[in-house]
Amino acid sequence: MNYQHPQPQPPQQSGEGKHDDDASVTEFLASLLEYTPTIPDELVEHYLGKSGFQCPDVRLIRLVAVATQKFVAEVASDALQHCKARQASIVKDKGNKQQKDKRLILTMDDLSKALHEYGVNVKHQEYYADSPSTGLDPTTREE
Repeated sequence: MNYQHPQPQPPQQSGEGKHDDDASVTEFLASLLEYTPTIPDELVEHYLGKSGFQCPDVRLIRLVAVATQKFVAEVASDALQHCKARQASIVKDKGNKQQKDKRLILTMDDLSKALHEYGVNVKHQEYYADSPSTGLDPTTREE
């Protein structure tokens, strides 16, 4: 038996396909009216206003809120993966000793690496004390 696989057909640019896309977008935008995003509309409007963007359409405001929420969730997830990898390498370096505290400690370095993957470069300054006695109990200071 000679079975021939059908050749893939290029997407058709008919009016019907475009109508389906338009209907999907319209349906999605309508669903945004009923959705309450994690990031409040007022906060999104504030930062859009600071950047010079004014829009009275609440659907667009919520679309930006949903996109921002997705971005923050992806960055947090990536930072968590960096944290797990870092802590796994620490345990590996210490040998086969059982680790008592299994809490994950997310550091600024983990967050910086995750943001760098998205093209956001974070530079944080090192902490410098004014003097070696800064942060000590005032009664123990020698001045």
